[in-house]
Amino acid sequence: MNVLLLNGSPHAQGCTYTALAEVAGALESCGVETEIFQLGTEPIRGCVACGGCSAGKGCVLPEGRVNDFIGKMAKADGLVVGSPVYYASANGALISFLDRAFYAGGDCFAHKPAAAVASARRAGTTATLDELNKYFTIKQMPVVSSTYWNMVHGHSPEEVRQDREGLQTMRNLGRNMAWLLKCIALGRTQGIEPPAAESGNWTNFIR
Repeated sequence: MNVLLLNGSPHAQGCTYTALAEVAGALESCGVETEIFQLGTEPIRGCVACGGCSAGKGCVLPEGRVNDFIGKMAKADGLVVGSPVYYASANGALISFLDRAFYAGGDCFAHKPAAAVASARRAGTTATLDELNKYFTIKQMPVVSSTYWNMVHGHSPEEVRQDREGLQTMRNLGRNMAWLLKCIALGRTQGIEPPAAESGNWTNFIR
């Protein structure tokens, strides 16, 4: 089993990374392999609704490493998305990235446990978590919870490491995700497979 952790911060080892590393440590202590995918500082164009991904070959826009992420997600068993808080919202580059990845990624996300993590100096975390969780719920991904909302506070990695409750929340999140992954794996050995979703009913109200 393995979990992909997406660091949506431009800082490779900043506050968001510090939180994700705590989640990853808990997952690994439970026998789950992890990989942190760094968003980086490269400009990422938003989805332009070109429809090019409908051919099933991923996103046709060249930048952003979106298809690299989709390829890794196809092999992963779970996902954790971390973001810093910018104006009570997730990083704009991350949102552009997720729009394209979730639209072009097809079924590679379906039924895989997911969680969002927000990092802030002070506030805006709950709005950011709500924003990120919407990606999971439209792709049939079970949302993993913890013992508090998945957030850490601090203006630097050193300050985040002083947020003992925040780091505790990250560790509990990792352990909860590992437990759910193992439950899903055990269920499959007993013949319990994910349900097939209904499709085809797009209701558009045009007046």
